[in-house]
Amino acid sequence: MTSSVLPQPPSGIVAHGLARSFGSVHAVRDVSLTAPAGSVTALVGPNGSGKTTLMLLLATLLRPDRGSVSVAGVDAMADPGQARRLLGWMPDTLGVWDSLTCADILTSLGRLYGMGQAEAATRAREQLAWVQLEPFADRPARVLSRGQQQRLSLARATVHRPAVLMLDEPANGLDPTSRIRLRDDMRAMAAAGVAVLVSSHVLAELEEMADRAVFVSEGATVAVRDLSGADDAGRERPYRIAGPDPSRRDELVRALQARGVPLAAPLEGHRSGVVVRLRGEDAAAALLADLVAAGVPVSRLAPEGSRLENAYLDLALGGPAPHAAGPVTAAGPAPTVEGGRA
Repeated sequence: MTSSVLPQPPSGIVAHGLARSFGSVHAVRDVSLTAPAGSVTALVGPNGSGKTTLMLLLATLLRPDRGSVSVAGVDAMADPGQARRLLGWMPDTLGVWDSLTCADILTSLGRLYGMGQAEAATRAREQLAWVQLEPFADRPARVLSRGQQQRLSLARATVHRPAVLMLDEPANGLDPTSRIRLRDDMRAMAAAGVAVLVSSHVLAELEEMADRAVFVSEGATVAVRDLSGADDAGRERPYRIAGPDPSRRDELVRALQARGVPLAAPLEGHRSGVVVRLRGEDAAAALLADLVAAGVPVSRLAPEGSRLENAYLDLALGGPAPHAAGPVTAAGPAPTVEGGRA
């Protein structure tokens, strides 16, 4: 990975009050975000939340109606050319020049970024080795599979050693091995000082690579979350707890109720046990020790879903992510209550 980055200015991406409309459609209304150098920032939001338009604004491919963007300390509105020289952009689908070889594509990009012919050719070969496309160096890009095109797109986005890298759905079309490599590459680039901003709907994968998350909804920033776990101690999140014998679930439920542990209904299907809401790992460890000391059989107590998934559901649904309709009793879920009325 060190061949793909150089030490860069520390500021990453900073955006304030971005807005962009298309006629009567307000795609981005009010977005402010920071993607710091040396970290991976996840951009998260539902379909139609303005993420793609936002990424185009940050990449200087669209001009905002209002607001500001700086890329590695450069005012992207005043000097978009310099901002682009510091920026790597990997869109969801960029396509390839079918008639050019993979080496020719990367060499051409290197030349466009100001490299001499020999330097650009050498850099192209380095990048193809990095994304494991060396066997295709002298073959036309049209022979590449969808996943191989994604890897070539990553090589193209980083050929000029950018200070900032932005990726929109980068894992599309990648096989499991390539997805793991992508995660490791993003972490390595951040460790080398690059500011990485990734937009994806695959939240579990985002959490594995991201340090922080910016949530957008209806064209506006709605929350920023630290994913390092540093702020988990006081935040309630769901845990699944189960015993070795599913037929003894009622015994487990009664033990939890006796301890005042808030419960949610068990998920249907093959998942066993019940879901409880606890405030951090210390609370989970204390509950487990208490149950074991009391002789309650417990075979599993672990977080239910990822921090990023639960944070997304909390924001999307306006409250803690529900696992079912109502609280659990020993006889099963209680009736649903809507709008405060039964």
